[in-house]
Amino acid sequence: MKKVIIVGAGISGMTAGIILQNSGFETEIYEKNAVPGGELTGWKRDGVYIDNCINYLMCSKEGSAMHDLWCEIGMLGKDVRMYSKDRFFTYKGNGGEITYWRDKERTKREMLELSPEDKDVIEKFFENVKRAESMIMPIEKPMDKMGPRDFMKLGDFAKNVPAAQKAYKGVSVKDLGMSFKNPVLRNSVMLTHPEMTQAYSFIMSYAMVTSGSGDIPEGGSLAAALRIADKYKKAGGKLRLNAPVKNVKISGKLADGVVLEDGTEVKADYVICASDANHTFTQLLPAEYMPKKLRKCYDDKDHFSVFSKYHAAFIVDGKMDVDPDTTFWESEGIKVWDREIKDVGFICYNYDPTITPEGKTSLQMKLFQYGKEVDNWFELAKDPGKYEAKKYEVAQALMGLIEKRYPETAGKIRILDAWTPVTYARHCNAYRGAYMAFVADKDTKTVTTPGVIKGLKNVFLAGQWLMGSGGLPPATAQGRYAAWRICKKEGVECR
Repeated sequence: MKKVIIVGAGISGMTAGIILQNSGFETEIYEKNAVPGGELTGWKRDGVYIDNCINYLMCSKEGSAMHDLWCEIGMLGKDVRMYSKDRFFTYKGNGGEITYWRDKERTKREMLELSPEDKDVIEKFFENVKRAESMIMPIEKPMDKMGPRDFMKLGDFAKNVPAAQKAYKGVSVKDLGMSFKNPVLRNSVMLTHPEMTQAYSFIMSYAMVTSGSGDIPEGGSLAAALRIADKYKKAGGKLRLNAPVKNVKISGKLADGVVLEDGTEVKADYVICASDANHTFTQLLPAEYMPKKLRKCYDDKDHFSVFSKYHAAFIVDGKMDVDPDTTFWESEGIKVWDREIKDVGFICYNYDPTITPEGKTSLQMKLFQYGKEVDNWFELAKDPGKYEAKKYEVAQALMGLIEKRYPETAGKIRILDAWTPVTYARHCNAYRGAYMAFVADKDTKTVTTPGVIKGLKNVFLAGQWLMGSGGLPPATAQGRYAAWRICKKEGVECR
């Protein structure tokens, strides 16, 4: 029985571990943290759960290959209740209101009633939302190993999704927003995705919801991570927590195994690096092993950027009369660093009684952070006192905006926690505190990197950084791809 060591117990690493265990391999996962999941996680403050990851689970529709894979690894299953979204989000501002309903025809009617002068832009938008509903995540084999017949099997995906991407080629989310004459529609487009992101990313995200995907598993991200870890252990895998890996031990063109931070050497026939890609090639492996496609993304900062978020979580004494989902509104504004933000919003978690305590309202607010703003958090973190003070200064300001918009919360709302790009770097070794992967700008083709390393025969890569802008579906798929490659080399069926 061949042994595989996997570095990182995020969703990629655990997916690879489950599939390899089921395919007859012996595996061990080494994880630096005390809990598995990586960025698929959550935690408690004052006894209240705070979720860090799943706002909507893309590709979760029953009958899809990704849904089947998620059931296989324990993310989903018959015993996992799903909360069905009736909307993507709501925006209230600039004298109007718009909701991006799951029922796209309803959204289209309401947009046309709100802004008949935007008819052509609206018609094009929904034509391509319908096309993007065909989006699936190919998981049978790595995409670099797919041939014409494999793509033919993808059916509507191969026909419709490229057409939707082409329709908005060279268009950013900001450009898409500015194409609307109506300020309500214009501003609403620029709330859920970074402005420099390709417009198709917003369209695809909305299409996930309209297609019947995008629902939310009960218990949130941490519960999902623990289910996956339990599935891995039941398959016979060994999960080593609080066990950071120092480096992969290399002899010639082969890896002998890994060296832990405490100096322990663990031998293996294969190694999968399922950690942050920058960490992999600055700590686990020498930088010269980084694939050229991946290196291009790090080097070409003008066309491939990363972003992060500032988060604040709140608890309200009492049930607020708000939609249990995502609501944005035009506020008097908040200034974070040198940028003033007018349109703000929160996620209300009252849809899930396992997350929100009885008689309470659980809220979370998020602010995109870019470039210099991210740098500022890391610089401030050098002084822990100033860093903590800044975190809660922003949280206090956001709480004030909630109280002004919802006066019934005054005196009843308090801060549970606040976290920044620094948190992602500390917890997940995340490059520049990014919780997603590289964002290709509107003029640049998204890069997918095969999870192989030139010059090393038995080391493979997994993780969201290898595919587009990342996220849970790509991360999960990359875990399966890594397992597939090892099964292929050994001539066994990938189960």
